Amino acid sequence: MSVQIERRTFSVDDYYRMVEVGLLAEGERVELIEGQVIKMSPIGSRHAACVTRLNMLFTRSVGRQAIVSVQNPVRLDEYNEPEPDVAVLGARADFYAAAHPTPPDVLLLVEVADTSVEYDRQVKVPLYARAGIAEVWLVDLTSDAVEIYAQPGEGAYLTTRRAARGESVASGLAGLSVLVDEVLG
Repeated sequence: MSVQIERRTFSVDDYYRMVEVGLLAEGERVELIEGQVIKMSPIGSRHAACVTRLNMLFTRSVGRQAIVSVQNPVRLDEYNEPEPDVAVLGARADFYAAAHPTPPDVLLLVEVADTSVEYDRQVKVPLYARAGIAEVWLVDLTSDAVEIYAQPGEGAYLTTRRAARGESVASGLAGLSVLVDEVLG
């Protein structure tokens, strides 16, 4: 006899109701991916330092022309609300108080990965492509490199590049350029 496993897909609204009724604790390290509540990996010190460096580098570079958002939600669609490590967003007077940013607001998303490299590469990057996020960087701390994904089309990025120490990476849309060594520390 085979057993049918049925999964329940949650919407972003369901996800927020779970917090309201106490099924999920506010501030719990989870995100909504493909309608599933996914527990995020703990943040190690190297990961935290990289995110802090990116925040400083990006904020200094974009000034008041954009908003640098760290580990905050981006609502991709009805069933996906990840919390990328860094998002460079179009400037808005309310700093997105009225609603979380959506794909048209995003100039650049960055995921920093040490223990989650394959998950980020195989699940989150394609998710961002399907949502039409123009550019994503995956900072791979396990191999000291930055992967650049651009030009989303048909559920994947048409342009990819891997930059190592000694090289630089730039985002025309976000208007910034940094050395990989600066990102990695």
